Amino acid sequence: MTLGWTLFITIFTVANILACFWLLWWTRKRRGEPVSQTETTGHVWDGDLTEYNKPLPKWWLNLFYITIVFSLAYLVLYPGLGGFAGTLGWSSSAQHDEDARIAEARLEPLFARFRPMDLVELARDPEALRIGANVFAANCTTCHGSDGRGARGFPNLMDDSWQWGGDPDAVLTTILEGRTAAMPGWGQLLGEQGVTEVTVYVQRLSGQQVDPALAAAGRARFEAVCIACHGIDGKGNPALGAPDLTDGVWLHGGDFASISNAVRNGLNGHMPAHGPILGKDRSRLVAAWVLSHHPGILAEASRPADEAAPDGPGLSEPPTSRPAP
Repeated sequence: MTLGWTLFITIFTVANILACFWLLWWTRKRRGEPVSQTETTGHVWDGDLTEYNKPLPKWWLNLFYITIVFSLAYLVLYPGLGGFAGTLGWSSSAQHDEDARIAEARLEPLFARFRPMDLVELARDPEALRIGANVFAANCTTCHGSDGRGARGFPNLMDDSWQWGGDPDAVLTTILEGRTAAMPGWGQLLGEQGVTEVTVYVQRLSGQQVDPALAAAGRARFEAVCIACHGIDGKGNPALGAPDLTDGVWLHGGDFASISNAVRNGLNGHMPAHGPILGKDRSRLVAAWVLSHHPGILAEASRPADEAAPDGPGLSEPPTSRPAP
């Protein structure tokens, strides 16, 4: 705060306190002055309710004086006069940091138990999930909702559509470092007819009933402009945050108007990094709570690296050829 603002606040505050003191002194009855029992202010209500002009009791006035003395002492000890920090050097930020340090010290034994556990183990630990749910409720519900199902423009964390990948490492990275997604607007390049054609083709990718001719024309434009991010088949790219356009899950709406607006004007999404806010311990517990709602991901993450997935290629040696019987 500048010196000018400090002087302004100081003068204004002190002047108001002194004005209160003067007002109390000026309105009191001087000692020794007789008090009239019949002197009135001249105000009368309902015909016979008269307001008398009597002094305040001394004990009441003394309480006011005490508050003035307290105010002056407070402003000397604590910040309140612009840039003056107070003789005690107290600040709300320092108090917050001290309270946070004490709280962290109390929680350290609990967090220490969780640190050797990976996210899959945490996602199966009841106590870890209880704490993770509380941290989520306190920090994430504004965007993702109390049940984690999101809203328009805010991802649903309970379904199987993951814009940036749904494996444990990807989920934790999202929480710690945040994500920024940007889709440029293609309206000027495609023109209105091109926007319509691409929109119709994207609707077709998700299984919607559309005009075949428009979809065919949109496919050529899609393959010329959109496949760099969304892929030739429209299934997206988690490394770029490009969503899958074929799964029927729409973050910003799947109707014609919503999709055409995205194609024409582009979209921007940002999730702030919560690592500096929550710290790694709490971030891991939140990630575990989210993952606990996805048993398939946990099962896949628990699978040994050399074990083949049920519907995917394995890492075992290829079978040796046999002579024909």
